[in-house]
Amino acid sequence: MSKKRKPKRKLRIGRLLMLLLIPIIIVFGILFLNYRNSLKPIQKESETVSFEVEAGTSTKAVAAKLKEAGLIRNADFAYFFARSEKLTDIKTGTYTLDKSWDVEHIFTVLNDPNAGEVETVSVTIIEGDWAKHVAQKISEATNVSYDELMTLWNDEEYIRSLMERYPFITEDVFNPDIRIKLEGFLAPNTYLFYPETDAKTVTEKILDQQLSVYNRFADQIAASKYNVHELYTLASIVQYESGKTDDMKLIAGVFYNRLDINMALQSSVTVCYAMDEDNGENWLACEANADFESPYNTYKYPGLPPGPIVNAGEDAIEAVLNPTASNYYYFMADVDTGVVYYAETLDEHNKNVAAHTNYH
Repeated sequence: MSKKRKPKRKLRIGRLLMLLLIPIIIVFGILFLNYRNSLKPIQKESETVSFEVEAGTSTKAVAAKLKEAGLIRNADFAYFFARSEKLTDIKTGTYTLDKSWDVEHIFTVLNDPNAGEVETVSVTIIEGDWAKHVAQKISEATNVSYDELMTLWNDEEYIRSLMERYPFITEDVFNPDIRIKLEGFLAPNTYLFYPETDAKTVTEKILDQQLSVYNRFADQIAASKYNVHELYTLASIVQYESGKTDDMKLIAGVFYNRLDINMALQSSVTVCYAMDEDNGENWLACEANADFESPYNTYKYPGLPPGPIVNAGEDAIEAVLNPTASNYYYFMADVDTGVVYYAETLDEHNKNVAAHTNYH
């Protein structure tokens, strides 16, 4: 009798399992159909919608906003789809989306870096700007503050983290006499930044531009008897001293002539930087303060100053790498005309000063 009852017991268990599985299968089937339907377009007719993704918005938050905008059927299912299809690298910007698009199309567009219209602000660093000028311009155009930038540009730990990526940043920038460690390496150019950004992003975009300049001259820099820090320092002096590109190579040659015989550079613009007198604002104060105490003062201290005194442009860097040879050891510029007068001797130089200035 027992042998005949076993099949019946197994049959009852099998039926019970089937009864339990059927609802589960039905539930999963319904969920799957709902999921598939949720990925379909909201409507067949084309209807465009402007959709903005703000910086730092998560994929889940974007899905919720898409649902709120009437662009998708279900935010949770859309988020799951984006995760499973690796469409979560959503870019900041303003997009034109269409209600006739399915979820895959919408998220593909949101992941396209060229699809969105992004509001940007323009900041121009000009040749000869100081770091403080650059920081002020950026702070006026973005949410990044002046103090935040100036602090970052002197942050040794941060700057050391940049050295492998940017070969023009060397141990020389950590000289304690240097005022701003990244002074001289903030490449002049016009930059587009997001209004809402951060100090590191801004800084590294500028340094990326400097890297492209450096790479154009890398072989010449390596072949020079001066290291990269010295070359950028000299380029900054040439930039500050020269009002015209045509004069840069000859002025660079004059400074090399002086360096070759251990003669002081005696550049008044280094005094301007030492005194924190902006170029053009009070140049007479620089001319009259050759005894101003500062390691940047090239009247008092021989050789190059501790570091760059402005952010030089590409022409100035090229000038120090390809100077014009001459027998000149002196030069002076007529402030009114911008003409530069060169001299081989101090006597000739003094005559030029007497003839072309009204403050001697």
